[in-house]
Amino acid sequence: MPRPYRRPSHRRWHPASIWLLLPLVLVAGLYLWHDQRSGAPTLGGGLFPAAPDTETARFAHCSGPVRKTCVVDGDTFWYQGTKIRIADINTPETSTPECRDEAQLGAEATRRLIALLNAGPFTLQPGGDGRDKDRYGRALRIVTRKGRSLGATLVEEGLAEQWQGHRRSWC
Repeated sequence: MPRPYRRPSHRRWHPASIWLLLPLVLVAGLYLWHDQRSGAPTLGGGLFPAAPDTETARFAHCSGPVRKTCVVDGDTFWYQGTKIRIADINTPETSTPECRDEAQLGAEATRRLIALLNAGPFTLQPGGDGRDKDRYGRALRIVTRKGRSLGATLVEEGLAEQWQGHRRSWC
């Protein structure tokens, strides 16, 4: 006589199997924790390396009417013929400063941006607020190296402020 159909039984987790998974979870957690503490660039929470920085050029301070690859001030530069406004920061003005302190800080921010851009390959990312260009036609980009914003470096060094949607007085 044929046997009646029985649904296959599914195996249940055995309590001892947790001891097999626990070391794997601990190793993964330590790996992620180490990436966070070391500042290593990560994408996807530390499991995949960040995309390599591919943009590179030699920057100097802009001068003359033809501008292809140069720095205007601490938050604006030309790269391969495109004028770029760094979207995540604001720096002191250099063309029309309101006071001597703003002029000095703006000149220092400009020199530092030149050094940062020349320090190695970087990546240009969209600005973050959905706009591709500002009201002056400049491309809005965040500049990163190894996943870290160069604008954030300028903010940490006191040469810029995080962009708040408007300029403030530096005097």
